[in-house]
Amino acid sequence: MAKKSAVNRNLAVKRLVKLQAPKRLALKAIANDESRPLEERFEARLKLAKLPRSGSATRFRNRCEITGRPRAFYRKMKMSRIALRDLGSKGHIPGLVKSSW
Repeated sequence: MAKKSAVNRNLAVKRLVKLQAPKRLALKAIANDESRPLEERFEARLKLAKLPRSGSATRFRNRCEITGRPRAFYRKMKMSRIALRDLGSKGHIPGLVKSSW
């Protein structure tokens, strides 16, 4: 089980990313638009730099929803390999059969 503080911090970052996403997207569109004047694009870059860094989507870490484990994460199931194996062994995931020989 991961530390509660790490899981809670990640949830706070996820909320901030969701909150800041439209503003960041608009500023990036202005900054990358070649048809706009250079001053306007530079101004957009400055505004983008003033936004909180933790609002960037790259700051968010995928974690297992069951254990909070940050490594060996399967995006499709939103869980780690260990939690997936445990649930598969118990028969809670339809169609998943744990191989053994």
